[in-house]
Amino acid sequence: MPTATRVLWALCAVLASVTARAQTPPPVVVATAELREVVHEVRVTGSVVSPRLARLSSEVAGQVETLHVELGDRVEAGAPLVTLDGELARIALQAARAATREARAALEDARRRLAEAERLSAELTIAETELRARRAEVDMDAATVEVREAGERREAALLARHTLQAPFAGVVSQRMTQAGEWLEPGAPVVELTATAPLRIDFEVPQEFYPRITPALALRVSLDALPGRELAARVIASVPRSDTQSRTFLLLARLDDAAVPIIPGMSARARLRLADGREGVTVPRDALLRYPDGRVTVWVLERHDDTAHAVREQRVEIGRAFDGLVEVRSGLAAGAQVVVRGNEGLVEGQRVVPDTPGG
Repeated sequence: MPTATRVLWALCAVLASVTARAQTPPPVVVATAELREVVHEVRVTGSVVSPRLARLSSEVAGQVETLHVELGDRVEAGAPLVTLDGELARIALQAARAATREARAALEDARRRLAEAERLSAELTIAETELRARRAEVDMDAATVEVREAGERREAALLARHTLQAPFAGVVSQRMTQAGEWLEPGAPVVELTATAPLRIDFEVPQEFYPRITPALALRVSLDALPGRELAARVIASVPRSDTQSRTFLLLARLDDAAVPIIPGMSARARLRLADGREGVTVPRDALLRYPDGRVTVWVLERHDDTAHAVREQRVEIGRAFDGLVEVRSGLAAGAQVVVRGNEGLVEGQRVVPDTPGG
């Protein structure tokens, strides 16, 4: 067969294939434009924050005798962290207790002598001035006992302060001393970070402050947990505005307390703020965007009793949220639009429609 004949047959075959495809309506997936409440999605960034972080220091001076914790240790509230050498404090407490016992003994003796004086006074064998003197002596000895007991309590409290205890449960995030070092009052010893319940602090543009409510829905993403979007709730909004960034602080907490997060993790969130109005919405995939700025959708129209055709419709769009886009003009609720298979359509082309998931 001559070469020209073979080329002609090949062109005829291609033309026949193209014609057959043109005569076969392509399948498309369609969705219905719906009227629903328009939501303004605001994307913000933030960080996981500990509810309590404290740099603990000793209230008394002394040499570090024992370090009970290492960096990264988890401790409960009241657990010992650092113990200072308390020998001198124990001696002082012992002396204070002895002084208290001495004062109590003197008080008992004064009371005994007062009772004896009162008995003799009844028999008129002791002067009234002596009786008043013994009563005064009892009062002074009782006051001395109070002073000695207060001194004993003071020395006991000073001895107790030689052991630094955890004020709350958490993790040792820094340790700033070693055994044998001398500490002065107020010098930082240990940094303790609470790990529950953690919150996430977000910086939100100030214009949204009036629209933040406890019922606000948040969807949070953590860089440490890629591919997961977590539900969160608002704890509080802090009514202060950063004069540089013009933002306020939004405090949130994850609904699932079992999610493994630690302070310092970066986070992103989508705030769903209702606009207070309804609008026509279509799936984002229904939109076709052109370089000149036009946005269109392919609308499905019934061609006859058994076939459907498509028509390209220019639209004006508004807010995007939840995979949907608001259509401000150009489309009515109830219209069916093509969401898959809309790339190569032409005006008036017949199609075979299907619904998402169908």
